[in-house]
Formats: sequence, structure tokens, C-alpha cells
Amino acid sequence: MSNFQTSKQHAASGLPSEFKGGPAGESPRAPRFGRIDADLTDVETAVDRSIDYVFSQQQPDGFWCGELEADSMLEADYIFLHVLLESGDPGRMERALREMLRYQNDDGSWSIYPGGPGNISLSVKCYFACKLMGMSTDDPILISAREWILAHGGVVGCNTFTKIYLCALGQYDYDAVPAVPPEIVLAPNWFYFNIYEISSWSRAILVPLSIIYAKKPYKKIAPEQGIDELFVGGREHANLRLRMDKSKLFTWRNFFLVVDRMLHWGEAVYLRPLRKIALKRAEKWMLERLEMSDGLGAIYPAMMNSIIALRCLGYSDDDPQVIRARDEFEKLGIEDPGIPDYSEPTFRMQPCMSPVWDTAYAVFALGEAGVSKEDPRLLKAVDWMLSKEVRHKGDWAVKVRGAEPGGWYFEFNNEFYPDTDDTGQVLLALSKVENPRERYQYDVSQRAIAWLFSMQCKAGGWGSFDKDNTKMIFQYIPFADHNAMLDPPTVDITGRILEMLATYGFTRKDPRVEKAIQFILREQCPDGSWFGRWGVNFIYGTFLVLRGLEAIGFDHNEPQVQQAAEWIRMVQNTDGGWGESCLSYDDSDTRGEGVSTPSQTAWAILGLLAAGDTRSDSVAKGIRWLLERQKTNGEWDESVGEGMTRQAIYTGTGFPRVFYLAYHMYRNYFPLLALTTYKRAMEAVA
Repeated sequence: MSNFQTSKQHAASGLPSEFKGGPAGESPRAPRFGRIDADLTDVETAVDRSIDYVFSQQQPDGFWCGELEADSMLEADYIFLHVLLESGDPGRMERALREMLRYQNDDGSWSIYPGGPGNISLSVKCYFACKLMGMSTDDPILISAREWILAHGGVVGCNTFTKIYLCALGQYDYDAVPAVPPEIVLAPNWFYFNIYEISSWSRAILVPLSIIYAKKPYKKIAPEQGIDELFVGGREHANLRLRMDKSKLFTWRNFFLVVDRMLHWGEAVYLRPLRKIALKRAEKWMLERLEMSDGLGAIYPAMMNSIIALRCLGYSDDDPQVIRARDEFEKLGIEDPGIPDYSEPTFRMQPCMSPVWDTAYAVFALGEAGVSKEDPRLLKAVDWMLSKEVRHKGDWAVKVRGAEPGGWYFEFNNEFYPDTDDTGQVLLALSKVENPRERYQYDVSQRAIAWLFSMQCKAGGWGSFDKDNTKMIFQYIPFADHNAMLDPPTVDITGRILEMLATYGFTRKDPRVEKAIQFILREQCPDGSWFGRWGVNFIYGTFLVLRGLEAIGFDHNEPQVQQAAEWIRMVQNTDGGWGESCLSYDDSDTRGEGVSTPSQTAWAILGLLAAGDTRSDSVAKGIRWLLERQKTNGEWDESVGEGMTRQAIYTGTGFPRVFYLAYHMYRNYFPLLALTTYKRAMEAVA
């Protein structure tokens, strides 16, 4: 069982042994305390080893794709899906259960990131998965889980998505969950409330979920598999409906709760005149987006919901649409043979795959490290990325009607959902090669840049998948309790795009560039840091902003830059590295606090170097930290614990406060980039 402390606890009480001196794993070389500055020969050796290791991970087709790890919700939902549909490999489900049980906390709960507090929705899902797999209520594992769940409000405290899944197996009442009517797809695009005003991932999750809600599937399970014991005071006495805020007469939350009750009343009396049309429209919308993609949205929740929705609509198990959807879903799985002498084989799921992202960053880091622009391995990777260029209009085009398609997505195939972040990073990677197909690559790049400018938000920054996806009112909708309804512009993406634009010759003379810079400056926190939406957290946001500002020609001496650099130096750990826990999304007072990690240490160093800091002890200690923790094969480790308690540290962000990620390649290409940038800076001032 896990026994991690939070970052705040680390700061207050000291680190447990596995957190001291960096991640667990191969023992680092002894620090040379008499000397801080790293010999450039040592840096060059580390860079060469890292280059060799990164190239060793390249796939025969030219791409890179590291594992993308997330919390135990994936295994719990995997079990739920196959029980509901009476499908799946029983052995694989047992291995998924074994994987899930590895991450139960000592207090009985499950957390959405290692070291984090227990999460009620995740803990209920994991408990239910255990029951579905035949575990007894008297099992010590379930006793401790049940005590924690009841102490934290029971099943009623779960989010809407969890409750709807429970409804499908008879463990919650459809009348008590927030309505997700399929009629939402009928709202015209000009209407204030329409599906294109919510984030692309919410859209892909909610449209099939609305079909599920309308069809209300129900599968009876054995009484001993139920979870009535998780309702405080018993299920028959539980108040399942959401309560209004009685302290104020009118709030948007109360307004939407009234609308929700009206929708439920309509369901009860079958007053649904548009239901048949709505279901047809939702089905058509879903089927269209199953094409040219690795499943709906190419993300786990949408893919799972689409499988259930297809079955609810009457598609048989042997229908080609169902077969393909299930095949794509199963491809996310990883069979783990287990750790010798520690554990048995397990099975885990990934939330999606990240080949375009990993390939773009690997090529960029290798190019920055001095690998030849004509290296055939880089050219093969670039040709693979060029083959993934988006050439069809997707959901983004609803708001950006006149733009030609361009850009890239995150996964192997996801044509409807290119994103600005991947597009910016791919363009940076393309700049690192001299492609024999020079004219073709140039045309692709120009299309992508034009597409990115068309996606720039009114505020000056860039969101990820949509333009001006900022209507805050949507966060008050009852089914929006997953806290990920919007896709506003963010400074981390904007900083990356500024770096890319500078690489392609754009300057502050372009009003679009200046508008982006002003957006970034407005978003700076009082302490000098910037919030990181897509990486954990303020270290991530700050490093990307500083790199973007440096590249575009923003003066190092400006107070905004120097204040940011000072913040980075202030939050450096005593061991010389940097780290930040996902806790900083819930408690901003913990920003910059956490066990040192290779990826976050690299981000901090890159941020300081971009701010013009090449000679401070902070940079030197950070470089020394990376050098001392590189393994002999050229890689770094970013995990804690030993044996069955070993876990990757999450430095990637899916949805703040909801879903976090461990990118297994972050620990390698970011340190390579940091060491290379440091080496170049030292040579420039020598």
C-alpha cells in the first residue's frame, strides 16, 4: 500500500527516505560538495549518453511514444465496462484488479496522483470494481476503503459521471443524477448554450453520455456485488438529489438546478417531443467522429462512453462500429509481467497515446543537442509527423470558419481534434531538420502557422482545441462537476507558440505577437510565477513563458522576467533540484513545493537560462543534480517507492484537480534539452 506525504507535509516535516536525494532506483553518484559548477566535459558526456538513450526508444516507423500513466480510475472503469457488457477477458480483468489494488492508500482510499489525498469518486469506483470482481465486504481491503468512503460522505459525494455509471448497474437512481439530455446536440451554433461552447473533451464525453442517459441501460448484478453499504445511513435514507444554495435567492447554480428538475419531470411524464430527433443527431455526430480517429476523441472516457452508447442504440457486438471501437479501446492496455520477487503480472490502461507529442519533443531536444539536421533518424521522424498533418475540418472550424485545415493532434489518429500545443511543438521540431522535401515541408509549416493565428483568442493567448472557449457560466451546470468544461487561453501554450513564431521569423512588430505577449504579462502571478495548465504546475507555466519571451526578444532585464527567475530560485530544493506536487492546483500556497524530479528540474533550469541566468548557484546546482542522477544507460528515473509500492511521479496535467498524468518520456527529453541549453550558454560566455 502507498504511504506518500503531500508536498506541504514534505516541507513541514522532512522527506521520508525514498524522497531524499532524488527518485528511487539506481543509486546516484556521490555529490561533490566542494564544487558546484559542472565541468562541461561531464555535461557533454551526459548529453551524449542521453542522445543515445532517446534514439534507442525510437520506433521502426520513426516515431516515439512513451507510456502515458494515470490513476486507478482507468482499471476500475475497465472492469465496470466489461461487467456491464458481459465481455472481456476474465484473466485480464483480474490483472487489472491487481494493478488497481497496488495503489490503495493506507487509509483505505485511492488518490488521483501519488501522495495526494483520497478522492471520493475514484475510491467508490475502485471499491465497486472490487465487489464486481467477487471480493467480500469483509475483506480487510474493502473494510478500510468503506470506512474512508463513509467518513467522506459516501456515494452521494461522487461526481456525475461516476453516478451515471453506477446507475447502469443499479447502484444509483437515474432520477437523482443531473440530466444529460441528448437534446443538447440540437441547439444551433449561434445559440448561447450549444455543445461547441464547451471544451472538446467534454463534448466528446458528453454526447455519448447523453445517449446513455436517454436510454438508461440497466444490468442486474448479484446482491453481494452491490454497494448499498457505501451510502451514509443506508441507501433507503440517502438524499440523492443535489441541493440548492438557500443562502441566496438567485445563483446560476440554483438556476441550473431548477432547469435540471424540470428536465427530470419531463423524463418522468415522457414529455420529450424532440428525443427521437436528438438521438439520431447525437448518433450521427458520434459516428462521424469515430472516423479518422483512434476511437471517439482518442481519449479513454469518450471511447468507453461511445462503446456503451453504440450498444444502447442497438448495435450488436459483431457490428463493425462496435468491433472497431472496442479494438481501439483495448489498444490502450499494457500487460505488465510484474517485478520479479515482488509482484504478479498486472494489466493497466492508458488514458490515450502520445506519439505526436513525444516525437515532436524528442526531435526538438535531439536537434538542440546538436544532432545533424540531415540525420536519417530525424528525417524519418519528421516524415512521420508530416504524414499526420490534419487536412480535414474538425470541431474547431465551427468558430473558425474561414481557416484552411492545418496542424497536428496528440495521438496516432484524431483528425477532428488538432490542438495548438502539439502544432506549436511539431513546428519547432520541423525547424531542426533539412528535409529533402523542403518545399513540401515549407508549405505544411505555413498552413500550420496560418491555422494557429486563426485560433488565437480575443484575449491574445491560445487555448488548446478551440477558440474563445471561455463562457464561465457553463461551470455551474450540474453535470459539469468534473471541473473541465472549458478550454480558455493559457500562458503555457502561448509561451510555446511565441517560441515557435520567433523560430519562423516573427517579431514583436507583428500585432498578433504583441497581443500574445500582453496576454502573458497580464496573467503573471504576484510572486512572479505563471500558472501551468498542461503541466505541473507553476514551474511548467513559468519555464514556457520565459522561453517564449526570450525567443521573441523580450528584454531579460524587464522586471517581469527577473521576478519570475527569482521565484524559480526561491523554490529550489535543498538537494539542488526542483519539484512541484499536483497539490499546488488545490492549494496555491504549495506552488513550487515537491520532491525533486528530472523533468521539473529541467524546466526550472530552462526557465532560468531563458531569463539570462547562466552563472547563479541555482543553475549550477540544478545541473549537478541532473548529472548525478543520470543512469549509466543515459536515462533518468522519475518514480518513488520500491517493489509493489513503486509509482511514477505525475508531472503532467490532464484536468487540474481532476486528472493527472505521468509522461514516461518527460524524464528523458527535458533533461537532455536542459543540459544542452546550459552547455550552449556556457560556451557562449566562455
